[in-house]
Amino acid sequence: MSYFQRLIMNTLTFVTLAVLLPNMIHVQSIVTAVIASFVLSILNALIKPILIVISFPLTLLTLGFFTFVINALMLNLTSYFVGSANFGFSSFGAALLVALIMSVINMIVTEHHIEKYSR
Repeated sequence: MSYFQRLIMNTLTFVTLAVLLPNMIHVQSIVTAVIASFVLSILNALIKPILIVISFPLTLLTLGFFTFVINALMLNLTSYFVGSANFGFSSFGAALLVALIMSVINMIVTEHHIEKYSR
């Protein structure tokens, strides 16, 4: 999946979750969702690998579930950089739920994308 396809997918996920879970996630506009998706991709490229390496023992201990906590932290950092008035979560638990949902959506879309082009 290309970078722009992933940006569009994350943008649509943010907007959809803001409609489905209005008490948990707030997105001001579609432009804000695009900006948040872009900021999230930059944070995932620069900061997430460092956090993964630092938390590797804890990730092993929890059989990989601590990765969701790192993803939620990335979403909270995205909210901080975009501005919590434009893009934000009601709590860390809400960010954790959104991280879990986004992981499942990314897995489904990536799997579908692989099957589509491997035939």
